Amino acid sequence: MQIENTDIKQFSSIFLENRSRFVNFAASYLRDEAIAEDIVMESFLYYWENRDSLDNIVNIPAYILVIVKHKSLNYLRNQSSHRKIENNIKNYQERLLQENIVSLEACDPQYLFSDEVQQIIDSVLISLPEKTREIFIRSRFKSQSYKEIASELSITEKSVEFNISKALKIFRVALRDYFPVFLYLLHFH
Repeated sequence: MQIENTDIKQFSSIFLENRSRFVNFAASYLRDEAIAEDIVMESFLYYWENRDSLDNIVNIPAYILVIVKHKSLNYLRNQSSHRKIENNIKNYQERLLQENIVSLEACDPQYLFSDEVQQIIDSVLISLPEKTREIFIRSRFKSQSYKEIASELSITEKSVEFNISKALKIFRVALRDYFPVFLYLLHFH
């Protein structure tokens, strides 16, 4: 299909007469001239690409301005959705921060070494299967690496890792109310 010279002249005329007004219109809502410029260009391009199916359009500039309006609305709605998601993430992070502050304020260092917690740890250690207990004690209380433990016990590092994981799961259940204490004791016992 060959583009008629009159189509190009008419489009150029409409473009030159209205582009800056349309950009100002969009920028007044979007508060960003570069984005407004993009939306206006996309709107003119949309009209140009679809002009053959728009035979009954009487006022072409008004039609293009409606496209600018809808594209601007879509952009603003999209920005609003992004901000809501960002706010939800910030609110979640703020709640976590506040929980950590409350937890730390409530933390009594004397409690970290309480007999009750130590009794739970000792009880769990005794209840562990012998091999798991030995591996756990070597790792957490004797600070041996997985490689050292595997070598001394003639097992694979994967086996060491499995047994440590198994012991930690049992400790997590037993010390669920004391989990921060548990982490502290395991690293500084």
